[in-house]
Amino acid sequence: MNSSPAVFEPIVGRYLQLPLGGRQHRVYVEEAGSGTPLLCLHTAGADSRQYRAVMNDPAILASFRVIAFDLPWHGKSSPPEGWHQETYRLTSQDYAQAIIAVADAMELDRPLVMGCSIGGRIVLHLALEHADRFGGAIGLQSGAHVDPYYDLEWLNRPDVHGGEVCAGIVSGLVGPGSPDSHRWETLWHYMQGGPGVFKGDLHFYTADGDIRDRVAAIDTRRCPLWLLTGEYDYSCTPQDTEFLAGRIAGSKWQIMEGMGHFPMSEDPDRFLDYLRPVLAEADQSRRAR
Repeated sequence: MNSSPAVFEPIVGRYLQLPLGGRQHRVYVEEAGSGTPLLCLHTAGADSRQYRAVMNDPAILASFRVIAFDLPWHGKSSPPEGWHQETYRLTSQDYAQAIIAVADAMELDRPLVMGCSIGGRIVLHLALEHADRFGGAIGLQSGAHVDPYYDLEWLNRPDVHGGEVCAGIVSGLVGPGSPDSHRWETLWHYMQGGPGVFKGDLHFYTADGDIRDRVAAIDTRRCPLWLLTGEYDYSCTPQDTEFLAGRIAGSKWQIMEGMGHFPMSEDPDRFLDYLRPVLAEADQSRRAR
């Protein structure tokens, strides 16, 4: 019987203890490669496993120190003590604070920051409010706002399986041509989310994080911005990204053919073809400033 040899991936994970919002947190962080720091932010209700292909790509790891962490309450990061007595709701202030706290704890000097979905939204906030802290921003599936297009109460009810409901709701956001193995791994991450976490993230995505009235103030001379959006995404549509590009002077954008809302995890090989030239340009821009 033929079998593949055992292979260790270059990804190394560890835990970071740090205070956020006056409370102690235990945050899980993964990294691989060396060079320009690239800080990756996962989607709502998921975790850093979504960036597994980026963190295993030899061409990227030769030039970039790729870092991804699980937000508190997500993946292998724990919720804070007393979590059972509260309802989780992500705010733009708490979100930005967590990202900057991790970057500071890891002593990252003007990292490039890349986020998808809620991560794509928060990079707009970071580019606007913390431009000098980052060497550039890459927004995947970035939109300034989205109205809820389904009843969010289904995401955390005692009479349904929360993980399967979350996966079912996002399943249509995966591009129709995505390989089955990557499609189902993407959905598995949603099936494993903690109760109420996806719903709490969407508080930021649908309400608190609305940045439509402020995006025009983003100064791409201080924090260059690249936008990559899948053509089949109906949560952040190509039109949503075109709206941003039309209001943020100097931003660069591209629609990724055949892809949906989770490009880095649903179809990683195709995504990397789009990402590599953007990373090279972003790195060159960062070094020139």
